[in-house]
Amino acid sequence: MVAPIDERFAAALRAEHAAIFGYGLVGARLDAATVGLAAAAETAHRSRRDALVLRLSAKGFQPPVAEPAYAVPGPVTDQPSALRLAVLIEERTAVAWRAVLAETEGDDRRLAVEALIDCATRATRARRAAGITPATVAFPGRPAD
Repeated sequence: MVAPIDERFAAALRAEHAAIFGYGLVGARLDAATVGLAAAAETAHRSRRDALVLRLSAKGFQPPVAEPAYAVPGPVTDQPSALRLAVLIEERTAVAWRAVLAETEGDDRRLAVEALIDCATRATRARRAAGITPATVAFPGRPAD
């Protein structure tokens, strides 16, 4: 069964909350040449989070709040592990936005498309910084098999 659109937006908001948390870990392990990637990403995710909170509140839906902490797949101890986490953050957030995209139109669709493109672009930048090839994926936001 497909979740109603407000539930999909709520899932995207939860993904944005997790992304903001994750970029705090990422940024702490990057050097001067790459820390700007994390700072820009965190700013973008905060902006999108704020837009979602307003959108959901305006429709009378109670937006989910951020958790105190989020699980990460492993320790973030150096720049390579931080960049791998940045890729994962963007991939997971893209999955949430792709789910929103299917049933939207107008401004809601524009928000979802822009978010999906932004996540795909940021994941590519993180892959390049990490030396991961290929740097792009064919279908951003497609859940991993």
